[in-house]
Amino acid sequence: MPEKTVKIFVIPSSKVEGIEEGDGLLIVRVRAPSEKGKANKRLVKLLAKYYGVPMSSIEIVRGLIARNKTVKITI
Repeated sequence: MPEKTVKIFVIPSSKVEGIEEGDGLLIVRVRAPSEKGKANKRLVKLLAKYYGVPMSSIEIVRGLIARNKTVKITI
């Protein structure tokens, strides 16, 4: 299965959710706060919808507790 690695900058507790492309990375705004993994769960959900893959195909490989993350997507 082909894999894609994406660098992401997450903005938690945002008023508006969305994904925009920046300088070689995706900027993802999520409404969920950055506590107890809520923002990460919402991030995975948004990325799954954006790429049209199931949530199980998305894995945060770096930056679990940081705003800068590296995500592996199995297509």
